[in-house]
Amino acid sequence: MAESTAYRSTIQRLKDTVQSAVVVDTTKLELILAALFAQGHVLLEDVPGIGKTLVAKALAYSLHGSFKRVQCTPDLLPSDITGSTIYNQREQRFDFVPGPIFANVVLVDEINRASPRTQSSLLESMAEGQVTSDGFTHELARPFFIMATQNPVEMAGTFPLPEAQLDRFLVMLNLGYPKYEDEVMILEREEHRDPLDDLRPAIDLKDVIALQDAARAVDIVRPLKEYIVRLAAATRAHPDAVLGLSPRGGVALQKCAQATAHIRGRAFVTPDDIKTVAPAVMAHRVLSRDRRSETAREIVAQALKEVAVPVE
Repeated sequence: MAESTAYRSTIQRLKDTVQSAVVVDTTKLELILAALFAQGHVLLEDVPGIGKTLVAKALAYSLHGSFKRVQCTPDLLPSDITGSTIYNQREQRFDFVPGPIFANVVLVDEINRASPRTQSSLLESMAEGQVTSDGFTHELARPFFIMATQNPVEMAGTFPLPEAQLDRFLVMLNLGYPKYEDEVMILEREEHRDPLDDLRPAIDLKDVIALQDAARAVDIVRPLKEYIVRLAAATRAHPDAVLGLSPRGGVALQKCAQATAHIRGRAFVTPDDIKTVAPAVMAHRVLSRDRRSETAREIVAQALKEVAVPVE
């Protein structure tokens, strides 16, 4: 009980710190934290000026770890992210110089502006927590968390992420425009200073690792596992779907639900945890016939509506 209370206190301190610098909906912030605690990654997709980069930077600054930012452009090379081997004349040997991917939190800004070759350089690090260069494997630090952003409006000169790349993101979110009161608050915070200037780390890396381990230990009963499988099957059988949720997507849904239950102070998953995270976890993994993200979200919404929820 004391450990659970300590976890809740740590999570609340982290949420308060982030929200002291950026106006973000609590539910969406909890989804981002669920991805962090589930050892996944987040893709924020929205129009310019919503605060995608600010949210990513606020979370990064709230953790007492290393932070790197990659601004994606069409001429960005894979080695600009992963690092490269350089000849050391003094020692007469080749040394690996780590790239910005070797940080605890990495912000990959406007990821769809990078070329497919550069985008693919992120696959190994996101899936396996390592980088292979010149035949040598280099382990990444733990925790390792990528927050990427992309703008769905300006498509000129961009390279849409393929399904395999999208699947590496545990959660994909649209922040949306703030409410009236929240937008006024943004103006007040930005009147005389940058809200990030006074931000200080709220938790240490060991706290993040402990929260990740605790989230993985959350129990989920078999009927809820079967519920996840039925949701996946419903997306595959939908007439407007080309590709439904894969088994790996089902695992992602389970992990995110476990992390959400942990954030809510429980050691077990409920159907509500699954339904809360399902749109953000499932929609970008479903491919519709018209290739529209809105249709994919509708497929997921219909599955959530039609698949019977297990009786507790």
